[in-house]
Amino acid sequence: MSVFTSDQIADFNRDGYLFARGLFSGEETKLLRETARNDHAMDQASSTMDDGKGNDVRLSLWNHPGDGIYGMVARCRRLVDGVEEILGEEVYHYHSKMILKDARVGGSWAWHQDYGYWYQNGLLFPDLVSVMIAVDSATRENGCLQVLRGSHRMGRIKHILSGEQAGADMERVDEARKRLETVHCEMAPGDALYFHSNTLHYSAPNNSDHSRWALICCYNTRSNEPYKESHHPGYTPLKKVEDEMVLEVGRDDMRRSNVEFVNLVEEDESAASLSGPEV
Repeated sequence: MSVFTSDQIADFNRDGYLFARGLFSGEETKLLRETARNDHAMDQASSTMDDGKGNDVRLSLWNHPGDGIYGMVARCRRLVDGVEEILGEEVYHYHSKMILKDARVGGSWAWHQDYGYWYQNGLLFPDLVSVMIAVDSATRENGCLQVLRGSHRMGRIKHILSGEQAGADMERVDEARKRLETVHCEMAPGDALYFHSNTLHYSAPNNSDHSRWALICCYNTRSNEPYKESHHPGYTPLKKVEDEMVLEVGRDDMRRSNVEFVNLVEEDESAASLSGPEV
């Protein structure tokens, strides 16, 4: 059974993003939120990056999905099958990350394309899709994601360092914003947003009293195998799981937190490499 209709795939190809409202149930999202909030290893492994304005953004990242609830979400058929329908071929798990935008202290993410980072990792084509799952409500007040509709058709834009983040060339971003609609991606917990690796996106600081945590699962096509090694994996067959495994593992306190986090400070050189010759 297809996850998306042909019209929805056409919408993604035109706009560079697609919402899947209520992709995860209230109980599934509650278990995901509880696991993340109480995950000491995730908190300890989190990295902070200056947004160029003196505010920190925080995230935790892992390359292999694992067998806990994070892995069940990233491997479940309703999620992965949708990515494969969009990209038209087999995909593998490129990495996942939890964005930890806390109340009153969460900084902004500069306008960027994911491929602006990932191009540095030996990926010849932008044949990647990310899926953002709202763990908390995402609103304008707490710094929800913003996307430029149709910006993936611009191709890869030059990226430069903005603080400790890689940001897109703002001359082109400013011009694009004059022509393309800015969409505020307000989401309820359990909603998902699929977006293309060349879609320009941004999020404002969280100045509200409410946290905005989000899980982002990223996928690459099998045919887009990186030509060189990086801190993210090459093609690794993805073992899909049935959708009910999200609840089964999430309800098991002994199983639901099981993943190996990456030390981004030591291992991620994608953004740092942009301080060299112009790309």
